[in-house]
Amino acid sequence: MQLVVLGLNHKTVSVEVRERFAISVDNINKGLRHLDNYNGISEVVILSTCNRTEIYAVVDDANENMQDVKEFFFTLAGSDDAKDEYFYYHVDKDCIRHLFAVASSLDSLIIGEGQILSQVKKAYSMAREAQATSTILNTLFHRAITTGKRVRTETRIAYNAVSVSYAAVQLALKIFGNLEHSNTLIYGAGQMAELTARNLMGKGAKKIYVANRHFDKAQELASQFGGEAVGFRDALRKANDVDIVVTSTGAPHYVVKPWETQLFMSKRKGRPLVIIDIAVPRDVDPDVAEIKGVELYNIDDLEAVVEDNIKEREYEAYQAQKIIDEEVNSILERFQYLSCQPVMARLSTKAERIRRREVKRAMTKLGDLTESQVREIEHMSHMIVRKLLREPMIKLNSFAGTQQEDYYVNAVTKLFKIDVLKERE
Repeated sequence: MQLVVLGLNHKTVSVEVRERFAISVDNINKGLRHLDNYNGISEVVILSTCNRTEIYAVVDDANENMQDVKEFFFTLAGSDDAKDEYFYYHVDKDCIRHLFAVASSLDSLIIGEGQILSQVKKAYSMAREAQATSTILNTLFHRAITTGKRVRTETRIAYNAVSVSYAAVQLALKIFGNLEHSNTLIYGAGQMAELTARNLMGKGAKKIYVANRHFDKAQELASQFGGEAVGFRDALRKANDVDIVVTSTGAPHYVVKPWETQLFMSKRKGRPLVIIDIAVPRDVDPDVAEIKGVELYNIDDLEAVVEDNIKEREYEAYQAQKIIDEEVNSILERFQYLSCQPVMARLSTKAERIRRREVKRAMTKLGDLTESQVREIEHMSHMIVRKLLREPMIKLNSFAGTQQEDYYVNAVTKLFKIDVLKERE
């Protein structure tokens, strides 16, 4: 078995491409629950944020199963309109190093931002709850989270840390100079919206309006900052005195459209409007940028704000890389141990995964069965697997602790393709 990650991010593609391959929470859960439908993939964690979509997987063979991982990715994203250069595909040690860099925010649009570690935790938690992880990814993600915490604790990379929401506020400050006379409308009431509101108020914003499809959530967020909740559908009409609009919803379609923005601008008597779209997929129709008096920025435009922070964080990133190197070497030793000792457990796990998949396929072809018949099929398939593995298990166990142990461990791992993470030069 091998570790792989297939993904794309802000470094490889534009926001237009990223939004095509963003995977919704519902689709993530569906994919995790139906993992048995994909050959060669035994464990999975799916990480989808505004700046990246990545699938971490344990596969039988990195080369042979690359297309299987791609098909899994495309199915969940609902799109296969892709070029090879959009994606990166890292294997074993490179996969581990990539994940540790992601969890430590070294691979983020804004180095040192704090959201990515919680997003990694959430992605792992969803996969574990769906029983889509086992020994390898459990070990990997526990260590990735530990590495991310070490980097934030032992370096100053998170000192005065910024996030995408903070960068949006910095952009507004660059345009207006200060926010003391500016009202803001925020679409969305999630974590990103809350962080944006908090940063805006911290920079002296006059008043905040919050629009959300669930009005009670808009009220809850607005009340934290002395703001006002407005209806989602008529937000621009209700909040007619705003100068800044920040959108951060999870909607699959545009929520700010040209015609309503044009109507809104006609009543402003020449006052400019700044719209900052930090959602992926985008919340604002790109045609809004053509309306006179409107300045529209999306998440890619935030890179200019990020540039100011890069130089001062370079040294801290260098220190963080040392920590990552230590953790990568440490977990490789751990995986090397795992590849020798629990080979029998991994063989059983692989056999069980195949058994479940084949029983599931058979059930779909047999039509309606009684509970008794289903139990009999389950029992029969269990016994076939058990009896097939009995002799190899006994033989392997009899050589444990002898001079021939390595020989038989290697034989089993090669015959059944269950070797794990042999470090590649």
